[in-house]
Amino acid sequence: MADWSNPAPHPIIYVRGYAMTRGEIDATTADPFCGFNIGSTVFRAGPDRQKPPRKFMFESPVLRLAKDYGYGDVFLDGEDLTELPPGSVGIRRRSVIVHRYYDPASTLLGTSDTPSIDTFAVKLSELIERVRDLAESGEDKVPHDAFRCYLVAHSMGGLVCRTFLQNPYGDPRGVRKHVDKFFTYATPHNGIDLAGVNIPSWLTANDIRNFNRDYMARYLAIDPAQFKKTRRVDWIPEGALPSRKIFCLVGTNRMDYEPAMGLSRAFAGHGSDGLVRIENAIVCSADGDATANPTAKAFVYRSHSGYFGIVNSEEAYQNLVRFLFGEVRVDIWLDIETLSLPKAVRDEAQGKKVDALYQVEVLAAPRGKLWYLTRRVAEEDSVACLRHEDFVANPANGKLHLSTAFLSSRFKTDPADPSLSYIVTVGVRVPDYEVDGALWIKHHYEGSYLFHDSVLVSVTPPSDGRGWSAKYDWQTDTVHEPSTPLPVEAGPGGSSILRIALPPRPENVTPAVEGHLRLVVSLWNDDQPG
Repeated sequence: MADWSNPAPHPIIYVRGYAMTRGEIDATTADPFCGFNIGSTVFRAGPDRQKPPRKFMFESPVLRLAKDYGYGDVFLDGEDLTELPPGSVGIRRRSVIVHRYYDPASTLLGTSDTPSIDTFAVKLSELIERVRDLAESGEDKVPHDAFRCYLVAHSMGGLVCRTFLQNPYGDPRGVRKHVDKFFTYATPHNGIDLAGVNIPSWLTANDIRNFNRDYMARYLAIDPAQFKKTRRVDWIPEGALPSRKIFCLVGTNRMDYEPAMGLSRAFAGHGSDGLVRIENAIVCSADGDATANPTAKAFVYRSHSGYFGIVNSEEAYQNLVRFLFGEVRVDIWLDIETLSLPKAVRDEAQGKKVDALYQVEVLAAPRGKLWYLTRRVAEEDSVACLRHEDFVANPANGKLHLSTAFLSSRFKTDPADPSLSYIVTVGVRVPDYEVDGALWIKHHYEGSYLFHDSVLVSVTPPSDGRGWSAKYDWQTDTVHEPSTPLPVEAGPGGSSILRIALPPRPENVTPAVEGHLRLVVSLWNDDQPG
C-alpha cells in the first residue's frame, strides 16, 4: 500500500431535495445527477424583476468541479459503480456521487411507493460505506480509517443528511465518523411555514409532513426538553458533527420561485426563497457556546429552485468550493455598542418607552466580481434585525453574527502576494420609531441609514513563525488599497480577532450607531495538507 496522507479533496456525496409529485420523482430518477448537473445562463444583479437579467454563464456544479478541481463521476458503461459489489471496482477520491434515494419511489426504477425519510437516511449510511470501500479499491488506495467524504445537500436532502448524522437509527453502518464537512443549500432546517403556519403533521399526502416540526423532532432525534422549550428543530449536537464543519447557504429571492403558479412564494411570504423562510434555513449547535463556535452561513439572492435557483448559481458554487477547499475562514460580526436616538424622539419620549427596528445589511465579495459571497440587504428582506428595546434591556443583543466567508489563494489575482483581500459593505438603518407603542410620525425615516460604508480588508495568514497580519481602509471617499495596520487579538479556539471601528458621524448628529466590525479569522483545512 502506498504511503498515505489525508489531504482534501474527498468524495462529494450530493443529496437532492424534495420531489412532491410522481412526475417530479420520475424526472429526478431519469436524471443521472438529480439536478446537480444543471447550469444557468441568467443572473439577477438586483431585486428588480422588471429589468432583464444579466447573461452569465454558469456551467453547473458538476462541470465546474471537474474543470476546476479534477472531479469525475462514478458512471461507467451505463453502470453506477456504487451499486456494484465492493472489491470488483474502485473509484478515485475526487469523485461526485449522487444519493439516488428516490429511485425506489419512481415508476421507472421502483415500485411507486415512497420510503420514509428515515429510510433515506439509512440508505445514505449504506452508500457512504460503499463509497468508502470503493475508495479503498481505487487508485488512491484510501484506508478505511483515513476515508472522509463531504455531504452536499439541497432542500430536504439536508434533512436526510441530518437524520443520518444525529439520529442513531439513521446510521446502522456506523459511518458518520467519515463525514468531514456538511454543506446545505436552502434546507428547511426548522421546517416550512406557509402563511405563517407550520405544515401540519396530519398532511401525509406526498410526504409533506416531513416539514412539520413535531414530526421532524422525532426523525431528527431532537432532545425532547430542548424542543419543548424552544419549539424549534434546527439543532444539531456537536457529537453528531461539529457545528464549525457545517455551512448553511440561504436563498433570499422569493419572486423568481415559480412552482404552483407563484402560490408558494405568496404563502411563504417576504423573507424567504419562495419556499423556505430565511430564519428556518440555518442549523445551530445544540450545545456549547454558539457565539464562540457558530455555524457558517451566507445569504445569496437566489430562489429555492428554477432558472434563478440557488444550486445552479455562481454564488453558491463559490461558497461551496471555498468551504470545502479554502484556507481561511472569516466570521463577520457587528458589535453595536451605542444606539443614539434622534433628539426630537428623546424630547418627545420624556421617560416613555421607545422602540425601533434596526436593520443591518452586509455584503462581502472578492474585488471585481459580479457576485457576492454573501448579500443581506433590506430590499431583499435578508437583513439582520435588532430591536431597540432588546438592546436597551441587554446590550449583549447587539453582538450580531452576520455571515461567514471562506477565502482561498487559488482565486488570487496576484499569486505572489501572500495576502488575501476582500471588501465588506456594512449598513445600519432604521425605518421608524415608536413612542409608547404608537408610531412617531412627526418625522418619517423611511430606511434612513445611521451608517453605510465599505471597508477593504487584506489579511496575511501566519507563516515562517509569524502570526496573522492585516490592513484595512474604509472606502468612503475613494477606492484604494488598504494601508492602515490592524491590530490582531487572540480569539477562541486558536482564532484571531480583527476589530474595525465604525467611522463616527459628525458630532451631535443623531440618530447614530457606534461599534465595531469584528472579523474572527482562522486557518481552514490546515489539518489536511495537500
